Amino acid sequence: MKRFWIRRAARFLGFAIVLAGLAGLTVMTLWNALLPSILGVSAIGFWQALGLLLLSRILFGGYGVRGRGWEGGWKGRRAWKEKMAERWQQITPEEREQMKARWRDRCSGRGRWSSPPSDPRAE
Repeated sequence: MKRFWIRRAARFLGFAIVLAGLAGLTVMTLWNALLPSILGVSAIGFWQALGLLLLSRILFGGYGVRGRGWEGGWKGRRAWKEKMAERWQQITPEEREQMKARWRDRCSGRGRWSSPPSDPRAE
């Protein structure tokens, strides 16, 4: 059982190294092919490309924390849904029908509130 986990970890590590190498090679190739002629910057090497990837991950990636992009991820979405359900319960039935009609008009009759398509031959 222990060998299984060691092999699995080694395989994962190897895959991560290959993936990082391909990403670094891609960044280096694109940088060297485009930016020196466009902006007049100097060419970069493989390790500089990996450093650039790491820097962009730190600046734009959020340190590997996922699900924080929209008010806390799933928790934020759930809170938003609960808030909207509460608001929906507080409006009167007439206001609900008006809102459904506005959404029906806005969505051109598509969606769950739309009536089934009429048969043109029946008219």
